Amino acid sequence: MLEKVLKTLDANQKRSVESLKEFLAIPSVSTKPEAKPQMQQCAKWLADWLKVGDFEAKVMPTAGHPVVLAKNKHVAGRPTVLLYGHYDVQPPEPLELWTTPPFEPTVRGGAIFARGAADDKGQVWAHIEALLAWQSHGGLPVNVTLLIEGEEEIGSIHLPDFIHKHAKELKADIALVSDTNQFAPGLPAITYGLRGLVYMEVTLTGPSHDLHSGLYGGSVPNAANVLCEILATLHTPDGKVNIAGFYDAVLPVSDEERKAWKQLPFDEAKYAAELKLSALTGEAGFTTLERCWARPTCDVNGITSGYQGPGAKTVIPAKASAKVSMRLVPDQDPLKIRDAFIKTVRERCPKGITAEVTCESHTPAVLVKMHSPAMELAAEAVEVGFGLRPALIRGGGSMPVVQVIKSALGIDTLLIGFGLPDDRVHSPNEKFDLDALHKGSRTAAALYDRLSRLEGIH
Repeated sequence: MLEKVLKTLDANQKRSVESLKEFLAIPSVSTKPEAKPQMQQCAKWLADWLKVGDFEAKVMPTAGHPVVLAKNKHVAGRPTVLLYGHYDVQPPEPLELWTTPPFEPTVRGGAIFARGAADDKGQVWAHIEALLAWQSHGGLPVNVTLLIEGEEEIGSIHLPDFIHKHAKELKADIALVSDTNQFAPGLPAITYGLRGLVYMEVTLTGPSHDLHSGLYGGSVPNAANVLCEILATLHTPDGKVNIAGFYDAVLPVSDEERKAWKQLPFDEAKYAAELKLSALTGEAGFTTLERCWARPTCDVNGITSGYQGPGAKTVIPAKASAKVSMRLVPDQDPLKIRDAFIKTVRERCPKGITAEVTCESHTPAVLVKMHSPAMELAAEAVEVGFGLRPALIRGGGSMPVVQVIKSALGIDTLLIGFGLPDDRVHSPNEKFDLDALHKGSRTAAALYDRLSRLEGIH
């Protein structure tokens, strides 16, 4: 039956692109309050498509944007797959940097350009095409539950509560997410590890108000100067994070992983050139892939202080703030890292300055077994879809939903993404290659076939 499903997908490529255009044209920007009607519209559009495929699909409210929850006809004794995705997208600004408008999907050069093309509407659509093709040939060989949320781009604020509340409805044997990348064009991948995240904000306060730098300069603490001094202490000259205990629980890269990563077609010089950098940097003693996938980091994401308008305004800022993110690896504890960061900032803050340090979010790293029955079946499916075996890779980003699914439902997640590193996710001119869309649909179709063979995975 899989061969018939694949032929249907091959025959429907043009229609698939046109349907994806409709999906992408809905400006479902979750961060914008004025986009609430479009968020509802997008959720309903998805649910309506799933109903066409004989899914029981509901648009379910949360305290924020709705969730689309859908199921095919579940048959006792078959494995159940939970498919997670999101229909919300990042804000498209700055609009002037887009070649074509972000919500007017345009095909050029073998790719479709629009906000959300790769993150995550195009990848969700690849799965829906596969599901509909299976349904047109008598139904899926596995039980499938879809959980498509509308708040991923704003931190999945209400998703944990939703999953815990509906844990019985969401019960499954394994979860499936397509919100990651292939390693490179022509080299598909399965991601078995993701870094965690601790996101902090530091606010320093000195005098009661901004002061004249001529009248007061040299006699009072400058919050901006002090902030820069503290931030500069967060790294040592060899690129290590200078926070006590930061590396205590870091899980080393295994010999198997290091050997496999060295065999990947990664060119550091090309990587730097594409970013218009004359040199790369980072923790000494590690390759770029090791730094990005398996080593923890600390980065300043933004600094705010003083006068930043046109011309000159000679002030000593009373306040200064910075956003700081730390990417974590197994087996670091986000709460311990949070507390260590807070202690570090306060200890390095001089007299005359008060420091307020708050944590915006935290999530642990994810690492699943490289070798398991589910991973082998997934690799077979990727080979059906793309024509070659996938690379097994880690990712440098974070995906809190994986940990939520694990804690609430007790199941692991397969991360099989179809995007490419150059898709400009979160940037102007985001794209999704049509080849990735089609091969992703074929892979998804094969996944539901292969995962129907899961036995005794708990």
